[in-house]
Parts: sequence; structure tokens; C-alpha cells
Amino acid sequence: MTDTAAAAGLAADAASPAASAPRPQTAYELDAVTKRYPQNGRTVTALNDVTLRIGAGEHVAIQGPTGGGKSTLLQMLGALDRPSSGTVRLGDVELSRIGDRQLTRVRAERIGFVFQNFNLVPTLTAQENVEAALVPLDATPADRAERAAAALASVGLADRVTHRPAELSGGQQQRVAIARAIVKDPGVLLADEPTGALDEDTRDDIMALLERLRADRGLTLVVVTHDSAVARRADRRLHLKAGRVSER
Repeated sequence: MTDTAAAAGLAADAASPAASAPRPQTAYELDAVTKRYPQNGRTVTALNDVTLRIGAGEHVAIQGPTGGGKSTLLQMLGALDRPSSGTVRLGDVELSRIGDRQLTRVRAERIGFVFQNFNLVPTLTAQENVEAALVPLDATPADRAERAAAALASVGLADRVTHRPAELSGGQQQRVAIARAIVKDPGVLLADEPTGALDEDTRDDIMALLERLRADRGLTLVVVTHDSAVARRADRRLHLKAGRVSER
């Protein structure tokens, strides 16, 4: 697989196509969601009867101890896994009932992902990493170039488009990753420890950027974090422990 193809494969799960339709009032509805899986001869309950609503445009932080269910919940929200029981709905789509091909399409069209370790292709430039998010949707080369440049400009990197990841700071790499996630205008942005690899000043800059993009684009922003300073910036704080959700 070429670097561009590899980036395109990642980007298909990390961004969505432009959409002009109004966002629904509710982004997510989870009803009685339980997730169990086998581990070393026993059954682990990662999520236990979780019922949750996340409004469109909300900024929600998710915290909790390691092993408490945060990653499993994010997988449910990201259409990366199905519950053992219960239902997960993203807007008008019931994720727990549709097939694998449809789940892939939902990820490609409606959800952007930002990761702690950036997940950039090291041999591609910033421009190419962001453009790769448009390859699965058959955008023309000219369209890819224009939209990627605009996305990079929106995160403050108009002067870094030809730089490769090794030539960028950690904060700049995360900005490229954010540009890749938003280049196709997702309704939801899921951020898994997006500031975990950054110093405090850069952390604050990245969170301010995510909040501005949320306001400008009407995004629903869900952030998983161990950092209470990051969590306090959210509209709502959820706590996951032993697979159960509580409000903070």
C-alpha cells in the first residue's frame, strides 16, 4: 500500500464530506447500552446499561479511571463497534442496527477523529495528509488541494503546507490532524486525549482552536481526557467508572 493510500484509508475514518443540511437537535442517543467481551476466559462488561443524550453542538468531556469504559464509549460514538445490547443513534441513523459497510459510510460522512498521537503519515506533507481525507470521496485533485489549503489555513498553518510531520512541532502536528478531521465538514468531532502529548501552553492553544472550530462550524465536540483542566472547559462533564456513566 502506498503512503497516499494508507493516509486515505485512515482519513476515511477521520473525516466527512461537506454537508449543507441543518444539523439535528440531538447528535447522539444511547439507550440501555451494554458492551461485553471475552478476556482471558472471563466476560468483561465495559459498558453497563448506559443511557445518554448528547445535543447537537454540545461540548462534552469524558473522564474516568483507566479501564472504566471511556475507550469503549468512544468506539460506540465513533461507529467503530456495536453494543452487546441497547441502541446507539447518531442523528437519524441507528448505529447498532446497520451493517459494516453502512458503518464505514457513517464514519466517512459524519464523524471526524482526532488522536493523541496525531496519526499523520510521516512521508507526506501537511497538505498531502489533509488532502488524503478527500481521496475516498473521489474529489478532484484541484478540489482536494483547495479544500486542504483552506482547512490548514483555518488552523493557522497556511505557511506550513509543504512541511512533513518531522518538520513540525507537536502542536503543529495536532493542528494538521485537526485540519484533516474537519476538511470534509463533519457534524461530530471525537477527540481522544487530543492534548495528552502536549505541554500546558500548547494544550490550551489546541483546546481554544477546537472550541473556535466548534462554534464556527456547529460541531458536536466530544473529548476524552485525563486532564481536569481540559474537562472543565466543556459544557458537560461525564464520568465513567466500571462501565457506568455519571454527570459531574
